[in-house]
Amino acid sequence: MLLPRINRRDFMRLGMGTVAAGVSGKVAILEPATLCASPRAMPPSDTVRFASIGTGVRGCELLQAARVVPGVECVATCDVYDTRRISAHEALGDKEVAFTHDYRQILDRKDIDAVIIAAPDHQHRPIAVAACEAGKDVYCEKPMSHSVEDGFAIMEAARKNQRVLQAGSQRVSSIIYAKAKEIYSSGKLGQVTMIEAHWDRNTPGGAWVVPVPPDASEKTIDWERFLGDAPKRPFDPVRYVSWRRFTDYGSGLAGDLFVHMLSGIHYITGTGTPPRRAQSAGDLFRWKEQREFPDLLVTLFEYPSFRVSLRCNQNNESGEYMAFFGTEGTLVIRDTVSMPAYGFGSAGGLRSPVLTFTPQDTRPAPESYSVFGWPKAMREEYIRKFHEEHPLPGPLESAVDQESESFVPPPGYSDVPDHVANFFYSVRTRKPPVENEVFGNNAALGCHLANYAYFHQTVAKWDEEARRIKG
Repeated sequence: MLLPRINRRDFMRLGMGTVAAGVSGKVAILEPATLCASPRAMPPSDTVRFASIGTGVRGCELLQAARVVPGVECVATCDVYDTRRISAHEALGDKEVAFTHDYRQILDRKDIDAVIIAAPDHQHRPIAVAACEAGKDVYCEKPMSHSVEDGFAIMEAARKNQRVLQAGSQRVSSIIYAKAKEIYSSGKLGQVTMIEAHWDRNTPGGAWVVPVPPDASEKTIDWERFLGDAPKRPFDPVRYVSWRRFTDYGSGLAGDLFVHMLSGIHYITGTGTPPRRAQSAGDLFRWKEQREFPDLLVTLFEYPSFRVSLRCNQNNESGEYMAFFGTEGTLVIRDTVSMPAYGFGSAGGLRSPVLTFTPQDTRPAPESYSVFGWPKAMREEYIRKFHEEHPLPGPLESAVDQESESFVPPPGYSDVPDHVANFFYSVRTRKPPVENEVFGNNAALGCHLANYAYFHQTVAKWDEEARRIKG
């Protein structure tokens, strides 16, 4: 069944005390977004029928989210692991739908309008391209691509076949990020030259060290379909359940977490291009068993008008943080509220971000430090002239100093249903989603630049004309 939302009283008891302790100034609860797929119940003839290809953790979260969107219906699911038929059944509220190992059987059905792709990264290209060619609209989980070439192949398939394609980094549908974009676009920050973000974890699951299900075997998992175009190798349940650790199937910290932060930054700033350059540092310090990606990755990205520093550390619990540093203000999104695991995407507790804008004091002031070594008379004359040239405002002209402003989501809010709803809204209206194939590709390219820079120990440069990364 659907997980319950916490009520306002519990939110105030559990969360607002933490918010108040972490921020100063005014705190406002943002209005929830409307699920825009339809404002009312839809007749059966207008129902969007979809299938989920992949019914693991993320696939089931998306199935659960789709249940609160009016006018959509899941009619089939697909996964290479037999047991996930049961997982999908439970996520759908015990609704029986067709289940298959072969996604091509899904794409052959004429009654399916759209697909959700929640398969490992290396499967995104073949499934997304085939879905577009079969006339299906596509919600593709992040990162959109497993390689540079994959991303452009998906883009071209969506455009050639005139399909709606939305990448699955839900921050672009978040009311917190929408408010951050509004503040950024207002100019209140002044010139933003530096953006920093991190997302740190300190649990085995956070490092993709997850238990193997007791029934996982070659009898219950279609290993050959899981491998797809990846190199052939004997059945390995660890590689299957922890595929993010391996370059054949996943994209490491960059593809799992950097992509969320880059998508949020691109959305808030209105950036329409990938980074120009990237330089990475990191290592595999702790989680060394059966793994190819680092457990610490730090990357500095170069964009035309600002720089971005990202960090993911699977050896320390520091949560999520994103800051935009401007000449006239600072904008910060951070997790400061710890809540029970109610709602979508709530492993370990519901993520509840707080957005804070803090103005910089940019009023003219005399230089204090460097003139300290001047003779007293010279220093006093400097200060006197400064005040002559910068007189204080009169009593009726002075304004109260601007306070910090903080914004929190409403009780139990999750941006996952909003993102799923926005996809189906695009399917129904044919309007492009905000996180379309171009947006998704740009964010994924940033991830590929970060990984290239790390593994090649060089500065990774994006060559737009050649559509490739150069070292």
